[in-house]
Amino acid sequence: MRSLGMLGDVPAPLNVLCLGAHSDDIEIGCGGTILELADKYPNCVFHWVVFSVTGVRESEAKAAAARFVPANRLQGPFLKSFPDAFMPFLGAEVIGVFEQLKSAVSPDLVFTHNRKDAHQDHRLLAELTWNTFRDHLILEYEIPKYDGDLGQPNLFVPLASDMCNKKVQYIMESFESQRSKPWFRKDTFLSLMRLRGMECNAPSGYAEAFYCRKMVL
Repeated sequence: MRSLGMLGDVPAPLNVLCLGAHSDDIEIGCGGTILELADKYPNCVFHWVVFSVTGVRESEAKAAAARFVPANRLQGPFLKSFPDAFMPFLGAEVIGVFEQLKSAVSPDLVFTHNRKDAHQDHRLLAELTWNTFRDHLILEYEIPKYDGDLGQPNLFVPLASDMCNKKVQYIMESFESQRSKPWFRKDTFLSLMRLRGMECNAPSGYAEAFYCRKMVL
């Protein structure tokens, strides 16, 4: 398998747009890759947007973003209060947020949900991401869940084991409200990264995986 550099050596600031439907989606789906980008590219700026944040999950979202990205390189987090699971029925309002984002930032890289995700909010954001950012590099991340919707991703980011452990530690520390859920466990997150690391023959044995529909080399 041929390995290519993530974004190359570019002098200009790199703008990364991170989109999540719920307060832990970005961290679970691409938290390790964000940590890797922040470490590798000192001029990388992260625009952090979460669409469904209410109650205690607002403070959790803020705390998590601050853990994953240095404060001087974090734009946001921009938190919206769309009701969980109802976003497809509020499509016009969600589109309005995307129109604001399009005017505010032209990202070099966009992280968003997978278009085949079983959660309706996730699918909507994936669709609108592609409708809005038509000439950008978009990577769709995966979220493990009870529905069993994991597929066959085609782009992998190998991660050092200490980076994986840091990702999981930050998730567990940030989202205390989710700890009662049976799937919200360290071994859930590490196991998925271990599986993807095996699939791409990562040196550490760990990786995050994405769906890349379109890329220009």
